[in-house]
Amino acid sequence: MPPPRKAPRTIENTREADETIAQPDDGELHAEDATDEFSAHFNHEITPQLLITSSRWCSTITIKFIAELLKVLPNAHYYKRGSYEIKQIVKYAKNRNFTAIIIVHDNRKDPNGMLIICLPEGPTAHFKLSSLVLSKKIKGHGKPTSHLPELILNNFTTRIGHRVGRMMASLFPQQPNFRGRRVVTFHNQRDFIFFRHHRYIFEDKEASAKLKKGASKESDKKGDKPRKVPIISRLQECGPRFTLKLLSLQNGTFDTKFGEYEWVHKADMDTSRRRFFM
Repeated sequence: MPPPRKAPRTIENTREADETIAQPDDGELHAEDATDEFSAHFNHEITPQLLITSSRWCSTITIKFIAELLKVLPNAHYYKRGSYEIKQIVKYAKNRNFTAIIIVHDNRKDPNGMLIICLPEGPTAHFKLSSLVLSKKIKGHGKPTSHLPELILNNFTTRIGHRVGRMMASLFPQQPNFRGRRVVTFHNQRDFIFFRHHRYIFEDKEASAKLKKGASKESDKKGDKPRKVPIISRLQECGPRFTLKLLSLQNGTFDTKFGEYEWVHKADMDTSRRRFFM
């Protein structure tokens, strides 16, 4: 018999060893999760309420992107930025029991950053935003319903990744409505977080083939014996589609002068293609 094939070497499976990779049986990590800023959310004590705004001068694409985020995120509300400082927005949101603020930054042409401030105690994450594709640009995109989505988080393996994953999860209610067949995915690969929004489609295999060929679905003739029709499932992307890269993670709410940072990305940290932080 031929010898078994070896698994191909990839950047992912040859990544540099990292002492901060979280283990499933890590009691210290479980103890931290039980008392961190997101514990009330995961204990079903609060329901996410999100305030979404933009930079002071934003482009039309940013407004369209925010409109699509409002369809993705349950209990999200848009407020026009105006001339308010971020600290003023934080104070306003705290007084009205919002659980997080999302600020979409842009360069007056396209969205290029996202700031997520968890309330009332933080943390605050700053991301670079890239590769944005709005729903209308996605071929065959579907229309999302108002059902609460199922959330999938992939490959958030280190301590920092675990924190970011819990932050993303805290933006969504913990009771997904599976009848709505909505799925939101945050997939971390090489420290890039890929966002996707899909819905499940269940359909008649033969009818699907006819529709693809341009033929209409014919009704069953009288007298025909009922037969079992194979049902197929597929994913239909709803959009939007974008990529995030973590730039910094700060304790507490937004504070550029006196804030304590848990993690900051610096150029001298990129010493190897096989070194990842999340």
